[in-house]
Amino acid sequence: MADIWLMRHGAYEGHRPGHHAPHEAALTPEGRDQVRHSLPLPESITALVTSPIPRARQTATLIAHLTGLPIVATTGLLAEWRAPSIILGRTAEIYPPAYRAWRARRLAYPALRCEDGESLTDLHTRARHCANFLRHTAQRNGPLLAVSHTLLLGVLTRLPEGPAAFAAAAQSPWQFAELRPFVLGRPSRPASTGFGH
Repeated sequence: MADIWLMRHGAYEGHRPGHHAPHEAALTPEGRDQVRHSLPLPESITALVTSPIPRARQTATLIAHLTGLPIVATTGLLAEWRAPSIILGRTAEIYPPAYRAWRARRLAYPALRCEDGESLTDLHTRARHCANFLRHTAQRNGPLLAVSHTLLLGVLTRLPEGPAAFAAAAQSPWQFAELRPFVLGRPSRPASTGFGH
């Protein structure tokens, strides 16, 4: 069994495919049910770590409440990709021209940022630091469950692909409350027990 497991948070308020949600979006009752249905966790897990963004933090808090496992860290390393504020709450049909231009160039120029957003290089660098953080935290606390967000999880599990991992992560999002083992250096696959929703 893996020393580190990864989970995407449950469904949140205002979710729509292709929509970049505001950070403060909270879990919905459906999201809480998805988290409950993800249990039981693999027996080896001894601790939780989470993103500070409310939907992930609420997911981890609910798991901690239901299982008795401690949350040993809340870290921005597990936060979702920081989208530029000009697109928060918008869908692709109404993205502003500056963001559309950035999207067209982002893979060719991964260090390019769109306004206050995180570049693909920034996200990949953070994911590398996150992998090291998870490894060290698991060494100190035992097998972990890390609760995070679909794009960060996608890049984290595809680190060898470099900043271009963002494109693959965007094309194959994690399901809400989906649980996967984290194998450093290789894309992870959903757990065979079918925890995903």
